[in-house]
Amino acid sequence: MLSRTFAILFILAILPNTSFCEEQRWEDKGSNHFIVYYKDAPEDFIAEVIDAAEDYYQKITRDLGFTRYDYWLWEDRAKIYIYKDSEDYHATSGKPSWASGHAEYENKTIYTYPLAWGFFDTLLPHELGHIIFREFVGFKNNNVPLWLDEGVACYQERTRRWGSEKEVKKAIEQKKFITIKELTEINSLSSFDNEKVELFYNESVSIVSFLIGNYGKYNFVRLCRALKDGKSLDSAIDSAYARFDNLKELNDVWYKYLTTNE
Repeated sequence: MLSRTFAILFILAILPNTSFCEEQRWEDKGSNHFIVYYKDAPEDFIAEVIDAAEDYYQKITRDLGFTRYDYWLWEDRAKIYIYKDSEDYHATSGKPSWASGHAEYENKTIYTYPLAWGFFDTLLPHELGHIIFREFVGFKNNNVPLWLDEGVACYQERTRRWGSEKEVKKAIEQKKFITIKELTEINSLSSFDNEKVELFYNESVSIVSFLIGNYGKYNFVRLCRALKDGKSLDSAIDSAYARFDNLKELNDVWYKYLTTNE
């Protein structure tokens, strides 16, 4: 059975074609930053989706230090499509039966259905983390490694953030630890087994937690802005942090933190 994070890897697939939505009749309800389109969904569920999306929007921008940037107003609001039920979602979207939703990042659009597994705690914050981060650094910015993109998204999942450090320490003890240099060379997880996928996600969010928790949001924003401006990852790290100048030095400091912090 696929683990939660391994399933998310596939759940979050980006579809370039949204024509299936155009064939449906949707009701809609808007908020400051979102428009929710729905079909026969309970009103209280739609209200809960809007409240959760707005709360996550504020929390994610605050946690990443992006509060000063005013996104997603009026016609630029993000969209959430709520299908009638699981059968309607899967039949229309063509997604596999175990998928609880998916997103189109550049279109700032999320698709799901009522009672989808893990939607409020996992899928919604993870997806919004991807969208907000990528909108800031650039959707097609090749200087942003996969581990940073996924680390930021997983950082929004409370249980993933809290449990990652313990799992990375276990990997160190078992000599399965992946260095940041090795992580940066990973562009796809499709060939990895479930254990390595789990470790990739845990290390990714552990690094992001380490950077924000120990060196603050301001420096993390500087890192993101440097990447947005086209700097390489090494150059961006050098410009954002005085404590380390490149990936190797970041890896050494992070590794020391993991092995000495009980």
